[in-house]
Amino acid sequence: MKIEQIYTGCLAQGAYYIESNGEVAIIDPLREVQPYLDRAKANNATIKYIFETHFHADFVSGHVTLSKETGAPIIYGPLAEPSFEAIIATDNQEFKLGNITIKVLHTPGHTMESSVYLLKDENGKNHAIFSGDTLFLGDVGRPDLAQKVGEITEQDLAGYLFDSLRNKIMPLADDVIVYPAHGAGSACGKNLSKETVDSLGNQKKTNYALREDMTKEEFIKEVTNGLLPPPQYFPLNVKMNKEGYDDFNDVLKRSTQALSPEAFEAVANETDAVILDVRNQNDFAKGHIPRSIFIGLDGGFAPWVGSLIADVKQTILLVTPEGREKEAITRLSRVGFDQVIGFLDGGFNSWKKASKEYDTVSSVDASVFKQAKLNDNVPVFDVRKDGEYKSEHVINAIHTPLDYINNYLSEFPENETFYLHCAGGYRSMIAASILKSRGIHNLIDIKGGFKAIKKNGVKVSNYVCPSTL
Repeated sequence: MKIEQIYTGCLAQGAYYIESNGEVAIIDPLREVQPYLDRAKANNATIKYIFETHFHADFVSGHVTLSKETGAPIIYGPLAEPSFEAIIATDNQEFKLGNITIKVLHTPGHTMESSVYLLKDENGKNHAIFSGDTLFLGDVGRPDLAQKVGEITEQDLAGYLFDSLRNKIMPLADDVIVYPAHGAGSACGKNLSKETVDSLGNQKKTNYALREDMTKEEFIKEVTNGLLPPPQYFPLNVKMNKEGYDDFNDVLKRSTQALSPEAFEAVANETDAVILDVRNQNDFAKGHIPRSIFIGLDGGFAPWVGSLIADVKQTILLVTPEGREKEAITRLSRVGFDQVIGFLDGGFNSWKKASKEYDTVSSVDASVFKQAKLNDNVPVFDVRKDGEYKSEHVINAIHTPLDYINNYLSEFPENETFYLHCAGGYRSMIAASILKSRGIHNLIDIKGGFKAIKKNGVKVSNYVCPSTL
């Protein structure tokens, strides 16, 4: 028996390759399926089943394409109603895979069709659970992402989740291994662990949601408290996962269109395409196409694209580091953004060589900011998340979280110069690009973000002023 976790850091997502006696099951595959096909071929094995734990909201799964490529059936738990052919398993139904067995445990709560897959080894012993978004390490799936079913509320779903955990998961032995669908960084939970594998026994000890003496009322209050609105692209990804989507190879073929600076400029002027610059933030600051949006490949790329561009049907023109065009297109497709209509051939250097107009972002070291703060008490805007800001922030800093930056445009001064920072410099450059695209240019980005600010001795506070809540 072989179990391989295939973890994608950008999405904080775990897919699983399970093999026994020449037969393979894939759980929650990513959209580009060639790596799974290659693994099976290298092992002289056959992909027999494709298991989906639920209709994912944060990424587009590869189930439809993988089934088409292999002939393997797609399997969902009870209550799933996909638009394509699939096996809708019954609760406790078992599937033989080589010398092992995979058992379906219906665990509604995150969504109504959510299911956990219990793997029994060659001796019939419970070995591991593939817990999807039902159980994370340190947390559970949020109960507000399901497509609305009748009058079911997030409180109802939280109650179902409580029952699922108590009736299906907690009775399992402590030595059962937990393989979740996500880790820290995913928006599918509130406080996920950085670890990606654990024993169920340890989760019973450390995961608040598995506390034995917790009442259902306490559980519902805990899991629904502090839920931020989900990213706008989530329901669009659910729709794609439920109804189907274009083959990834077709998306890649039509999107990989090299455009000269002249052609790129013409397309940008003739369409409503977003110019998405995915280079390093320092390169973007030194020069970029006017009104382009920065979201760098070397950060939380796909989730930020989904959160800030939101509409998966939005047409996109790419500015990438040379040689990383395919990577950008692939990672966009993972969250459903299939409408890339071309990339700048030769990268930004070709734009400059063509003597095209470009813009820059004013950026200073934290030491320069410290002096400006001491001398003039200049305005500073913090674009980190709510928890980060409440933990510590620059005294009198105004909180305008990046996730909802468009809701705070009126907060920024029209004429007075202001400073902008995040934790390390990635998110503040995204914010700077969005503000500049909206005509707000009187900003200065602080290099290195809050880490550099603290290191330079700027006074900070963990007191939250009521006016900034």
